[in-house]
Amino acid sequence: MAKTPKSNLYEDLKRQILTMELDPNTDLDEASLSERYGLSRTPVRDIFRRLAGEGYIDIRENRGARVIPMNHSTLRNFFLVAPMIYAAVGRLAVQNFKPAQLAELKQTQERFRAASQNADALAMVLENNRFHEIFGEMSGNVYMQPSLGRLLIDHARIGHTFFRPKNEDMRRRLRLAVEHHDGFIAALDAHDEDAVVDLVFEHWELSRENMEMFIAPQGLKADAFVGGPATQILEKSP
Repeated sequence: MAKTPKSNLYEDLKRQILTMELDPNTDLDEASLSERYGLSRTPVRDIFRRLAGEGYIDIRENRGARVIPMNHSTLRNFFLVAPMIYAAVGRLAVQNFKPAQLAELKQTQERFRAASQNADALAMVLENNRFHEIFGEMSGNVYMQPSLGRLLIDHARIGHTFFRPKNEDMRRRLRLAVEHHDGFIAALDAHDEDAVVDLVFEHWELSRENMEMFIAPQGLKADAFVGGPATQILEKSP
């Protein structure tokens, strides 16, 4: 499908939010975006409404649009519910995926693998996000997909340090993340729900410490949010 100025604006804003080119709380200037993309105000507002519905931006009455913020409350909720939603989506994906979706997942994984080998942090963020988006599409569940999409926005933003390893331990963890993605694909191929859920927990633990590194400079204690109530609830699930 040919790109249009409107679709370019939509994709560019999503990318800039996920890769932190646009920081949380950044105001979006409707006039400058209209000029830059050659659009009138109406299609720009259409894009703002679409992105707001998907959880990327916040539209405030008489104050315009801004990138969705990250604060103590949103981060606490993220850490509490993310593993539960990822596990539920994983189970549903095994039950409902289509062959074409699995093929796209494999292609996305190869791009993620190449980006990790090339130390391309921005590409890793986007391909990792797409990998997990496809799981949501595989689930075929209209209730889970919006929740997963909202989680993935903050997962990408919080987890940025994961894709910019500063030492050998972080590089090892990144290589393990690539292996986990391969494991997800193998488990889907085998229609093994339990293997997918086990990998969800392993994958979550792998990235958790790196997320805490992002949060710690802001003085937020992540320990109270991670590995506690959410994990206990999941471990009791049938």
